[in-house]
Amino acid sequence: MWNEIEARAHRCGEYIVATQCTVRTCADALGTSKSTVHKDVTERLPCIDPLLADRVKAVLEINLSERHIRGGESTKRKFEEKRSQREGSED
Repeated sequence: MWNEIEARAHRCGEYIVATQCTVRTCADALGTSKSTVHKDVTERLPCIDPLLADRVKAVLEINLSERHIRGGESTKRKFEEKRSQREGSED
Protein backbone atom coordinates (compact mmCIF):
# COMPACT_ATOMS: atom_id res chain seq x y z
CA MET A 1 0.00 0.00 0.00
CA TRP A 2 2.81 2.45 0.84
CA ASN A 3 4.31 1.85 -2.62
CA GLU A 4 1.05 3.00 -4.20
CA ILE A 5 1.03 6.16 -2.08
CA GLU A 6 4.67 6.87 -2.94
CA ALA A 7 3.95 6.35 -6.64
CA ARG A 8 0.91 8.66 -6.47
CA ALA A 9 2.90 11.37 -4.67
CA HIS A 10 5.69 11.14 -7.22
CA ARG A 11 3.19 11.22 -10.10
CA CYS A 12 1.51 14.32 -8.62
CA GLY A 13 4.86 16.05 -8.19
CA GLU A 14 5.97 15.29 -11.72
CA TYR A 15 2.64 16.49 -13.12
CA ILE A 16 2.74 19.79 -11.22
CA VAL A 17 6.32 20.51 -12.29
CA ALA A 18 5.65 19.55 -15.92
CA THR A 19 2.46 21.60 -16.30
CA GLN A 20 3.02 24.36 -13.71
CA CYS A 21 -0.59 23.72 -12.65
CA THR A 22 -2.43 24.27 -9.40
CA VAL A 23 -3.15 21.56 -6.84
CA ARG A 24 -6.81 21.61 -7.87
CA THR A 25 -5.96 21.12 -11.55
CA CYS A 26 -3.60 18.28 -10.69
CA ALA A 27 -6.28 16.61 -8.59
CA ASP A 28 -8.78 16.82 -11.45
CA ALA A 29 -6.27 15.45 -13.95
CA LEU A 30 -5.18 12.53 -11.76
CA GLY A 31 -8.59 11.72 -10.30
CA THR A 32 -7.87 12.40 -6.65
CA SER A 33 -8.97 15.04 -4.16
CA LYS A 34 -7.09 18.31 -3.82
CA SER A 35 -6.48 17.51 -0.15
CA THR A 36 -4.77 14.27 -1.13
CA VAL A 37 -2.62 15.98 -3.75
CA HIS A 38 -1.64 18.71 -1.30
CA LYS A 39 -0.70 16.20 1.41
CA ASP A 40 1.22 14.10 -1.11
CA VAL A 41 3.33 16.97 -2.45
CA THR A 42 3.88 18.89 0.80
CA GLU A 43 4.31 16.10 3.36
CA ARG A 44 5.07 12.82 1.61
CA LEU A 45 7.10 13.90 -1.41
CA PRO A 46 9.92 15.55 0.60
CA CYS A 47 10.62 12.16 2.20
CA ILE A 48 10.45 10.33 -1.13
CA ASP A 49 12.20 12.74 -3.53
CA PRO A 50 13.49 15.96 -1.93
CA LEU A 51 14.70 17.47 -5.22
CA LEU A 52 11.32 17.02 -6.88
CA ALA A 53 9.63 18.33 -3.74
CA ASP A 54 11.69 21.53 -3.96
CA ARG A 55 10.67 22.03 -7.59
CA VAL A 56 7.01 21.44 -6.71
CA LYS A 57 7.28 23.90 -3.82
CA ALA A 58 8.57 26.57 -6.20
CA VAL A 59 5.59 26.04 -8.53
CA LEU A 60 3.13 26.13 -5.64
CA GLU A 61 4.65 29.36 -4.35
CA ILE A 62 4.21 30.98 -7.77
CA ASN A 63 0.62 29.75 -7.92
CA LEU A 64 -0.03 31.16 -4.46
CA SER A 65 1.34 34.55 -5.42
CA GLU A 66 -0.87 34.62 -8.54
CA ARG A 67 -4.02 33.33 -6.86
CA HIS A 68 -5.59 36.77 -6.41
CA ILE A 69 -5.15 37.49 -10.12
CA ARG A 70 -6.89 34.26 -11.18
CA GLY A 71 -9.71 34.99 -8.76
CA GLY A 72 -10.20 38.46 -10.19
CA GLU A 73 -10.25 37.13 -13.74
CA SER A 74 -12.83 34.52 -12.76
CA THR A 75 -15.06 37.13 -11.14
CA LYS A 76 -14.74 39.36 -14.21
CA ARG A 77 -15.81 36.48 -16.52
CA LYS A 78 -18.73 35.70 -14.24
CA PHE A 79 -20.13 39.22 -14.40
CA GLU A 80 -19.49 39.52 -18.14
CA GLU A 81 -21.51 36.34 -18.68
CA LYS A 82 -24.35 37.65 -16.52
CA ARG A 83 -24.32 40.95 -18.44
CA SER A 84 -24.40 39.21 -21.82
CA GLN A 85 -27.27 36.97 -20.67
CA ARG A 86 -29.19 40.02 -19.47
CA GLU A 87 -28.58 41.86 -22.75
CA GLY A 88 -29.58 38.78 -24.73
CA SER A 89 -32.91 38.47 -22.90
CA GLU A 90 -33.77 42.14 -23.52
CA ASP A 91 -33.88 41.63 -27.30
